Order: sequence, then structure tokens, then C-alpha cells
Amino acid sequence: MSPAPRRDRSPAVAAVRYGLPAAIVIAGLLLTVVGGSDTAAGAGVVLIGVGLLVGLGGVLMRLGIESNRDRDREEEARRYFDEHGRWPGRRAP
Repeated sequence: MSPAPRRDRSPAVAAVRYGLPAAIVIAGLLLTVVGGSDTAAGAGVVLIGVGLLVGLGGVLMRLGIESNRDRDREEEARRYFDEHGRWPGRRAP
């Protein structure tokens, strides 16, 4: 089996993955604390919720992608087993 591919750790990906949800939550906190009306406070609470949902969506997407990688590795191991009669990485008895 081949090793897992190296993941891209570019600053743009990190900014979208972590910075965007954090910026939305911070904007919501500021609006809630600094806003002068109940409407501003309500909008701030909504922004906090939206920021948390954006972060959760990113986590769920990554879990789904990782699950697909696991399935691909399992399928590759099964093909190896079909060809060689043993599971990859184990010695024949």
C-alpha cells in the first residue's frame, strides 16, 4: 500500500478553514457587546451561530473526505489480497 498523500497546508486554506469562522464569531461578539439595541444584539447572536455552523460544516466536510480516503485504502488492500492471497503488510503463513 502507498503512504497517505501529503496534505496541503497553505495559508489560504488555513484562512478559510479557521479564519473565516473565527471572524464571523468575533463580528457577532462585537455586535452583541457594542451594539446599542436589542436588534443589534440579536443579529450578533445570529452571527455567532452562523460562525459556529461554518466551522462545523468545515469539520464535517473534512471527516467525509477522510472517510473516502479510508475506503480507497481498504479497496486497494482488498485488490492486493485478491492478487496475492494475503493481506498487505503481513507475511504468508
